[in-house]
Amino acid sequence: MKRSVGEMITRFGIRIPLILWSIAVLYPIFWMFIGSFKSNAEIYANPWGFPETWNFQNFITAWTDYNIDTSVFNSLIVTVVGAALTLVLAIPTSYALERMRFKGSSFLFTLYVSAMMIPMVLGWIPLFFLLGQFNLLDNIFGLAIVYAISQLPFSIFVLTSFISTIPKSLEESAAMDGMSPYGVLWKIITPLSMSGIITVTIMNAIQFWNEYFMALIFLQSEENYTLALAIDFISSEAQYTNAWGTLFASLVFAIVPVIILYSIFQQRISKGMTEGAIKG
Repeated sequence: MKRSVGEMITRFGIRIPLILWSIAVLYPIFWMFIGSFKSNAEIYANPWGFPETWNFQNFITAWTDYNIDTSVFNSLIVTVVGAALTLVLAIPTSYALERMRFKGSSFLFTLYVSAMMIPMVLGWIPLFFLLGQFNLLDNIFGLAIVYAISQLPFSIFVLTSFISTIPKSLEESAAMDGMSPYGVLWKIITPLSMSGIITVTIMNAIQFWNEYFMALIFLQSEENYTLALAIDFISSEAQYTNAWGTLFASLVFAIVPVIILYSIFQQRISKGMTEGAIKG
C-alpha cells in the first residue's frame, strides 16, 4: 500500500527531531568512550578524533591511583542494600494499604503519594543530625537506609497499583487452606507482582547508583566515597593535573553498568511502567 506524500512528509518531520535528539544524547557518550583511551596529549591535539593507539592506562590509573575500585564497591553495597531494603519495606506496606482496609488507610496512601512531591532537599539537614545521633553519619549503610526511605513513596505507589489487580479470590482460597497473611503476601501476592517489583528495583538501583548530593552530605571520609563522589574528586583534580583521560575512564566505570542493566531490562521496565500506569 503506497503512502501519500503528506504521510511521508509527516513521518519524516517527526523523525528528524528524534534523530537530532539521539545524536545530541549519544555523541557526548561516544566522545567520552573515545577520550578514555587517549593520552592527555592526544586529547588536546585531536579532541574529536579516534586515538592513535587504544591505551588502557587511563582505566588502570583510575582504578588504582584514584581508588575507583573502593568507590565501585561502596556504590555496589549502597545500591544493593538500598534496593533490597526498599522492597522489604514497600511490599508489605503496599499490601496492607491495598488489601487490609483500616481506618485512615486512604489518608495514609495519600500521604505516601504526596511525599513524592516534596523536594528531598528539605530533609537533608534533619537527616544529617538524625544520622549523627545514631552514629550512622559517614557510613555507607546509613546512606543506604536514607536511599531506601527516599524511594519508598514511589515504590509503594507503583506496587499498590499492581496489587490492586490481583483477584482477591486467590487470597481467600489460600486463607481457607490455612495460609497465614504473611504466607499469602510472600507466596501469592509477591510472585504475581513480580513485574512491578522488577521495575521498581531497577529504577531504584539506577537512582542509587547515580546519586550524588546525599552522598556528598552524609559521607566525609574518602574510603567511604561512592562512585559519584570519587568522580567528582577526579574532576577537581583534573583541573590541575590535566588527567582528563583518567576522568573519562572513571565515567566509563560509572555509566557502563547502568547501560548494561537498562539494556537487559528495558522491555521489562517499559512493560512494568505501562502496566502500572494502566492499573493505577
